[in-house]
Formats: sequence, C-alpha cells, structure tokens
Amino acid sequence: MKSKLRRWGKEALVMVVIFITIVVLMDLWRAPKMPSTFDSTPLHTLDGNSVTLSTLSEERPLLLYFWASWCGVCRYTTPSVTQLAEEGENVMTIALRSGAAVDVSRWLEQKKVQLPVVNDASGELSRNWQIGVTPTLVVLYKGEVVSSTTGWTTYWGMKARLWWAAF
Repeated sequence: MKSKLRRWGKEALVMVVIFITIVVLMDLWRAPKMPSTFDSTPLHTLDGNSVTLSTLSEERPLLLYFWASWCGVCRYTTPSVTQLAEEGENVMTIALRSGAAVDVSRWLEQKKVQLPVVNDASGELSRNWQIGVTPTLVVLYKGEVVSSTTGWTTYWGMKARLWWAAF
C-alpha cells in the first residue's frame, strides 16, 4: 500500500511539473510584444481620460488586460480583474474588436462592471501588441513588460504577478 501511494505521489508530481512547464512555454510562445513607443502613446479611455502606460506603471505595477465582449473565457477572467480594480490595484483594460464605444459601455453596464477601458474597436492596438489570444494579461512596471499570460487566469495568479513585479 505504501509503495502504491509513493508511486502515485511521484506520478502526480511529474504530471504537475509537466503541466507547469507547458503553461510557461505557452505563455512565452504567445507573449505579446510591446510596440517601441506604446509606453508613451496617449490612450483615450471610455470616460474621456487620456493616459499613457509609462505614467500608469511608473510608481506601481500595472495590470493591462486585453479582453473582448465576445470572448467566452473573458467572462471568467473579467470578474477577477474587476475585483482587483475595486481593491485599488493598478488596472487598465483594452476592449478589442468589441464594437463602438457606446457598445462597450452598454456591455459593461449590463454586466455591472466598472473598469477603466480603452476601446480598440478596429483591433489596431492589439495588432501592434501582437495579441493573438483573448484574454491576455500583461504586467508593466516603469513602462516595461514584466510578465504576461494568456487565457484563463485566477484572481490569485493576477495578484501574484502584480506582487512579483514590484520586486
């Protein structure tokens, strides 16, 4: 019995290591590329503010969240991003190819979501970043990409990335 448990434990450990390795490799392969001037390019939010990523990420890490209203996985990730924003974390979101500003605002209102949003109706911003998967989360600090991940991510995964970026 003990040997079976020990063997099962080893197999489980190997599977966890393989899983983590695959996730890390996929994140590296699908990692977005920040355009050279994007950190200083003014972005316009739905509420009329003009911001730059370098300014937003100067004093503390910024979670930049690329999402879409039509993205099935985003429905699971957006509530965690919203919770982080409500807790005072530094968050900016980019809605890609989700319609006109009024459509994005209506979607946010229907979902009862309050987030700072830059509308990327044409997909130009996300193309410049080479975003190929939604959702994509990028952590920036002092205008530089610190980490990124794609697909579903937990609240704690996002929180840990923001915490780690500050080091």
